[in-house]
Amino acid sequence: MMQTVLARHLGLPEGNVRVFSQDVGGSFGLKIHTYGDEMATAAAAMLLRRPVKFVADRFESFLSDIHARDHRVRARLAAAPDGTVRALEIDDLTGIGPYSVYPRSSAIEANQVVNLCGAPYRIPAYRGRVRVVFQNKVPMCQYRAVGHPIAMAVTEGLMDDAAALLGLDPAEFRRRNLIDDDAYPVTSVTGMKYADLSHQACLAKLLELMDYDRLRAERDALSARGVYRGIGLASLVEVTNPSPLFYGVGGAPIAAQDGATVRLDANGIVHVASSVTEQGQGTDTALAQIAADELGVALDQVRVTTGDTRTVPYGGGTWASRGAGIGGEAMLLAARALREQILAIAGAILKCPGETLTLAEGTVLSAGDPDARRLTLREIGELVYFRGHELPAGLRPELIATRHFRVKDMPFVFSNGAMASYVEVDAETGDIRLLGHWMVEDCGTLINPVLVDEQIRGGIVQGIGGALYEECLYSEDGQLLNASLADYLVPMAGEMPDIRIAHVETPTRTSTLGAKGAGEAGTGGAPAAVMNAVNDAIRPLNARISQQPMTPERVLRALGVLE
Repeated sequence: MMQTVLARHLGLPEGNVRVFSQDVGGSFGLKIHTYGDEMATAAAAMLLRRPVKFVADRFESFLSDIHARDHRVRARLAAAPDGTVRALEIDDLTGIGPYSVYPRSSAIEANQVVNLCGAPYRIPAYRGRVRVVFQNKVPMCQYRAVGHPIAMAVTEGLMDDAAALLGLDPAEFRRRNLIDDDAYPVTSVTGMKYADLSHQACLAKLLELMDYDRLRAERDALSARGVYRGIGLASLVEVTNPSPLFYGVGGAPIAAQDGATVRLDANGIVHVASSVTEQGQGTDTALAQIAADELGVALDQVRVTTGDTRTVPYGGGTWASRGAGIGGEAMLLAARALREQILAIAGAILKCPGETLTLAEGTVLSAGDPDARRLTLREIGELVYFRGHELPAGLRPELIATRHFRVKDMPFVFSNGAMASYVEVDAETGDIRLLGHWMVEDCGTLINPVLVDEQIRGGIVQGIGGALYEECLYSEDGQLLNASLADYLVPMAGEMPDIRIAHVETPTRTSTLGAKGAGEAGTGGAPAAVMNAVNDAIRPLNARISQQPMTPERVLRALGVLE
């Protein structure tokens, strides 16, 4: 996207613009926008005919990089006496700052809110309204899990309130209303198309993982002694793997596909290049795994190149939890094509059909005869590159393949999950202590479970930040008051609970690999689970809080201790 935008506005052929994106530890939303600073830096370099570097300190970034999640929501839910949800209504007033951020629309977050409210549930009737407000604040736009935390917090908060009014356990109320796992594909009441989800299975596994009944008994016993603990549940969806039906919103020139190239060298080393970039999520490792598994080589025999428009295939890059699902599928297809090339060459050399051969441990083997002659990948590479005259006439020896992939037929491929939080609220100070957090995630085929788990944990911590700590404070005349990490609170390791992760695997049928996305679900669902846990803790005190972050001051106001 940046290559196209820079070329378009600087009057350059796109092929003359090179974007080189080195590894970074995270890019949770800032990467999908084009800032004036970036354009000015490139323009200055052209005018001066020399390299120009732009550096922003933390204070400058607070004042210029996008903010997000400025919403005031009114919502209500109708449920029948038998515990079935009948209708949901939401009215979202969203602040976006002084202008809509280029090249995307700042209204996308609000659009996601009304699209995703009620997503996990069977809801016969729905009404949603969005209004966007311009303000003299820092511009607002997309940030990790765009719109999800608001949609899930609103939906799940209403589900808990309805369960309490009906005298039902929150888990049972959800069980009665979650879309059945065998009902897909489903078009929701908001028009979203869902397939291959597992809400019921995720909830059941979550309750077992957290030992739900034991925690409920512990909570009730402690509440009788004046110790206020609460359990919060949340079911969620995550938008991943966007298709061409979504691309170009707001005029952003983002490719709907990703590409991968896989090459075998003469020494048996596999080189792969992908249009997906490494931005902290472990992309390079996952792509290497896919290629290594398909080609039967050790992981340390794969070299990965990403992040350079001059050397990688054309593609959309990293955003919207699409790296494994779209970039990974392209890598699988390219590796599979190279595998076919290798086996065809080996079959010609060994004078046997290629389909009777297989690859394992860097060697071509006979699938049915373990004692048959073998060829190493190094031997095949040396034959093709250095001794081509020894190959049969008419054989086209190639050891490189490029493939692209895009999702078809569906606007998105959704992941889903269920989450729970356990907290203790000090009724005298308003302090909230996190005691435990659990999540069961279904992101389809798991390529690297450790990477997925840490993506989820990182997302949960980020979601907890929004629920309890993070807030941009402004003066009455619009001056940002806490534009540094000395004043802006973020979650630290000392405040975080143990976060336990488990999985349900429902591969998406939109690809061979079956991978969905996993990068944003933790952020999207954690605020809902924490808010519900806090409200569960203070329900015996006839109190409720719905504003995030839930600071001690706001908790005390909800309890009536402060005016």
